[in-house]
Amino acid sequence: MSTIRVAIAGATGYAGEELLRLLLGHPHVQLTCLAASAKWDRPVPVSEALPRFSRRIDLPLEALNSARLRERSDVVFLALPHGQAASLAPELIRAGRRVIDLSGDFRLRDPASYPLWYRFEHPQPDWLNDAGLVYGLTEFHREALPAARLVANPGCYATSILLGCLPLFEQGLAGEGALIVDAKSGLTGAGRKADTTLLFSEMAENLRPYKVNQHQHTPEVLQEIRSVSRREASMVIVPQVIPAARGLISMIYVRTSAPATAVADAYGRRYSAERAPFVRVRHGSLPQLRDVVGTNYCDVGLVYDEGQHCLIIGSALDNLVKGAAGQAVQNFNLMHGLPETLGLG
Repeated sequence: MSTIRVAIAGATGYAGEELLRLLLGHPHVQLTCLAASAKWDRPVPVSEALPRFSRRIDLPLEALNSARLRERSDVVFLALPHGQAASLAPELIRAGRRVIDLSGDFRLRDPASYPLWYRFEHPQPDWLNDAGLVYGLTEFHREALPAARLVANPGCYATSILLGCLPLFEQGLAGEGALIVDAKSGLTGAGRKADTTLLFSEMAENLRPYKVNQHQHTPEVLQEIRSVSRREASMVIVPQVIPAARGLISMIYVRTSAPATAVADAYGRRYSAERAPFVRVRHGSLPQLRDVVGTNYCDVGLVYDEGQHCLIIGSALDNLVKGAAGQAVQNFNLMHGLPETLGLG
């Protein structure tokens, strides 16, 4: 197979930097354009902004310019702040490019949700239900990816929560009552930005809850549960920042009266090695961050208290890899008929 010309917009953010690292080792990718969301007076070697790539890639880092993205690429990864891809992606697609968007701009199907959860009116609401748009939770939408023109890469919390609990809803094994989620993420989940709450002196030896029941990944979780199970669900979520650079773990509590064998079968069928090479299930124990940081794996642990009809699920991943760039590369591979694991170790 010939190489595919790839551009990254938002290459200096944490997710964009991780994309650059992964795609540099991909045998079918030719990186042709690196753009930053901030304006640059002139193109500069990417190694000036990201010294880890010195002598590995000589592309310049340029100001974001849609014409250059169109001219130089077949596929564009958009790793931009929320609100920027909403106008840019349709423009690229109309020019014949395929787009993988790592922001939240195309994750929600209802345009009325955007002012509530993302604080902007969506400028291209017709695209939210376009036939070429695929929600890129790879393990559940792989069949749709080859025809996708636009992939909405899921959020990191959403990926962890959905991979943790969706097999239960898919098989009709989740009981009534709200899904309860206690989730903790490393500091890179907030993005590369100046914020006093993220300073070392604020976060060292600390844990800080934020956006309790108001996190923007909430509606995509409920939307995906509804799509898979054809039922409405509710969720109580407490996201927390921990003093670690990366990694995310969600502890999920679900009521169920199903026998333990039915629960085990639901996860075993959905996450076999052939169907889900990057989801590892363990029974009777829960994962920890060090099991997954630096990898594209999501580790799902199941502890079932049949007496109390409660399934405790631990779902751990690296928020920059499986929660962002790694999942985006999985989707890229399947869009182009390539092995899903290519370039991901």
